[in-house]
Amino acid sequence: MSVQELLAEYGDKYVLALLTTWKLTALAFSAAFVIGIVVTVMRVSPVKPLRVAGDFYVQIFRNIPGAALLIVLVYALPYLNVVLSYFTCVLTATALIPAAFCSEYLMAGMNTIALGQIEAARALGMNFSQMIRLIVIPQALRSSVLPMTNLLVATMLTTALASQVPLNPTDLTGIVAHINTHAVGGVTAFLISAVLYCATAVVIGQIGNLIDRKARILR
Repeated sequence: MSVQELLAEYGDKYVLALLTTWKLTALAFSAAFVIGIVVTVMRVSPVKPLRVAGDFYVQIFRNIPGAALLIVLVYALPYLNVVLSYFTCVLTATALIPAAFCSEYLMAGMNTIALGQIEAARALGMNFSQMIRLIVIPQALRSSVLPMTNLLVATMLTTALASQVPLNPTDLTGIVAHINTHAVGGVTAFLISAVLYCATAVVIGQIGNLIDRKARILR
């Protein structure tokens, strides 16, 4: 089938697939961002068990394949009497793994903070919570805008895991399987999805560059 024929017959499904991909990306990245901040605070906490737990989280979820995690959520958890919807499983898998990388990027951002600032905060009588909330995390975020932008793009691509479960409406990768099951879309069906992925990634990159120029700390 040609591009025109595919868009004429499946254009509405591509729109729904694109919106599903955007929805999964936004929700997964938001969850990963929050989890990443919490894990990062744990990793720099003065309480050793929290530091160990934070490092353990990063080592586990930074090195586990997304498909393997999705299989555990979809097929293993029911044996423990925990049954989640397919959407929840995909969202969980696409949030837990990027959260580990989010923590790593924040840790790298923290390394750009001058030690004198921490010492000055202690001299002013700030406790750990105040230093993290007012000094460390804000500057770490400003120093990691571009890595976070790349993480957002990676999270969007990770949402392709949704194609492995019967999600309705499906994502941009799942729509290709749907088309090739009901018609002969061939490579053209993949091409349309690839263009939509690339266009979204370009927009994310441009917005990330703009935010970086505004938030970058000049040293």
